Amino acid sequence: MAISAPANGSLSSVDNNGSNHRFALSALTSLFFMWGFITCLNDILIPHLKAVFDLNYMQSMLVQFCFFGAYFIVSLPAGNLVKKLGYQKGIVAGLVVAACGCLLFYPAASSHSYPVFLGALFVLASGITILQVSANPYVTLLGPSETASSRLTLTQAFNSFGTTIAPYFGALLILGQATNEIATSAESVQIPYLGLTAALLILAAIFAYLKLPHIASAETESDEVIEGSAWQYKHLVLGALGIFVYVGAEVSIGSFLVNFFGEADIAGLEELEAAKYLTYYWGGAMVGRFIGAAVMQKIPAGKALAFNATLACLLIFITLVSTGALAMWSILLVGLCNSIMFPTIFSLALNGLGKHTSQGSGILCLAIVGGAIVPVVQGFLADIIGVHMSFILPIVCYGYIAYYGLIGSRPSETIGSDESIEPNLNK
Repeated sequence: MAISAPANGSLSSVDNNGSNHRFALSALTSLFFMWGFITCLNDILIPHLKAVFDLNYMQSMLVQFCFFGAYFIVSLPAGNLVKKLGYQKGIVAGLVVAACGCLLFYPAASSHSYPVFLGALFVLASGITILQVSANPYVTLLGPSETASSRLTLTQAFNSFGTTIAPYFGALLILGQATNEIATSAESVQIPYLGLTAALLILAAIFAYLKLPHIASAETESDEVIEGSAWQYKHLVLGALGIFVYVGAEVSIGSFLVNFFGEADIAGLEELEAAKYLTYYWGGAMVGRFIGAAVMQKIPAGKALAFNATLACLLIFITLVSTGALAMWSILLVGLCNSIMFPTIFSLALNGLGKHTSQGSGILCLAIVGGAIVPVVQGFLADIIGVHMSFILPIVCYGYIAYYGLIGSRPSETIGSDESIEPNLNK
């Protein structure tokens, strides 16, 4: 049976305290920042490892394949883990696993082994997957369902802050420290990732001792039997596909920008300089999320999502038919369009799931595997038709997102049930 959150957002007696909600949201912003920072470093690792190991485009995209492939393998077990441990302990577990992944970069660089690098990325991503399954639904539940998209967009803005500064960090400490010696180039990742290991462990210790609000309506007792499944909700299933294509498109574009800006007919930039322009791509998402958090207090989330997706399609089309500065800045502006997409799709898809929320979150995080599949497909296209024309693939992805915002996100009767879900988020 699906249990909807009360319309007034009062999820439990503990949760009526607004200051508790504000404190919890403030603490959670550090998590969103950290995993955004780590994820965006992949955009620096790809051209770096491509040069170090002499890879083609498709081979270099195995970085994203292994990183985002972890979401496919780990998300559903992570959902079960969070259901048993609760959101707060799930967050701590995710931070510890992510720290172990960062630590593995040291032996990977010492052994000069691309497969070991990929293994370290998988462990790191597994930890971030547990974090996503824990933190994203927790944010949507910390207040009224009508403003869940706005709330998650605000916290995701700090995720974008991490992705905005990561390119400069990576360019200076990874690309800037690398030399023509292959061994030295590989070892340039060791110190940055050791620093991330320490930061993640400190965060784990902090969250182990914090007192965060308990969301009674979304958590289950150990002996409680939950009827039905999150898979029964059509808007959740369609939302999972939306997450798949969104993350795929966003990650794929970011992964190719350094190489794209290095092409003679675009900007002809060296890797170190091209990497710095990634800040505009990810920074656009950050700015857009701060704006979107306020705007979506008044504009229906689904309509805002469709508008941004349509604009993204237009900007990529301009990139495809142009060269030079116009092509370069058009693709960078797609970052601004990306701003509200993930949190909006996520919150729309979880609307009305009640005690199926943790399972639904696991399904949505499972769909983040799009970040593994789409970049590899675009890499295949880039090897055949060139990096420039390969950007036709993200247009298809954003086209589906526009459909989901207008039609697919509308809550309806659950599959195989007579119950209906009140469409709180997409009126």
